[in-house]
Amino acid sequence: MTALPRPEIASEAFGNPADPAILLIMGAMASMLWWPEAFCRRLAERGRFVIRYDNRDTGRSTKYKPGEPPYTFEDMVDDAIRVLDDHNIRKAHVAGMSMGGMIAQTVALKYPERVGALTVISCSPLGIHTSGLPGTSPAYREHSAEGADVDWSNRDQVLGYMVKDARALASTLHPFDSERTRAMIEEDYDRSGGLASATNHFLLKGGGPERRITHLMVPLLVIHGTADPIFPVEHGEALAGAVPRARLVRIEGGGHELHRNDWPQIVEAIAAHR
Repeated sequence: MTALPRPEIASEAFGNPADPAILLIMGAMASMLWWPEAFCRRLAERGRFVIRYDNRDTGRSTKYKPGEPPYTFEDMVDDAIRVLDDHNIRKAHVAGMSMGGMIAQTVALKYPERVGALTVISCSPLGIHTSGLPGTSPAYREHSAEGADVDWSNRDQVLGYMVKDARALASTLHPFDSERTRAMIEEDYDRSGGLASATNHFLLKGGGPERRITHLMVPLLVIHGTADPIFPVEHGEALAGAVPRARLVRIEGGGHELHRNDWPQIVEAIAAHR
């Protein structure tokens, strides 16, 4: 860890603390709101104590000057353990999506005594050569490059870009709800006081030793959309194939998102995994 004051990491829990715990870790630039409350409550109804939290530089957690993150990826890994400690959880099922999936994989390898099971959603395998796998779609790369021209201090510009981003990541099978998406992004922006600091996530250095998911010692569940434009489904297949007895759940037509229409399948898979 870097020599920084302990950050404030905002978190929220659902369900009975006596039930088995699930820690949800979201990806780059994403606060806990990207694990929708209704999704978390569905998991809690399955007899789980569900915890979601704001990564550094998002939501109500500690923020730093944009463009100069004084922390590393490894610090974000340790933040997950801080959240478990804050809730007096000795061991949890850890689930992460996108960059949160990388954090979750690292948590399971660095702190195996704190992780009972691992779920990775829309992510690539940690520490495995992936150059032979399909890359991010050209359309999404083109869209992503437009982020460099966004004035991240301008609310209207940011909201417009983020809604466009959500559409670019969306399922090819289900309709895109632009009104619901914009409302959620507006809530996220206002609750966070802007999203400029969240762009620090793209500037992070590793800060820790190299780790390989092949060394994982707990049960692994991989959930991956077949239409993911950032990490094509082959990344999920490679991840599941790297760990003995891992289970892969394909979300047909699923993008790089948690679409409401897919919640029943996703919640069922996570709740059954242990």
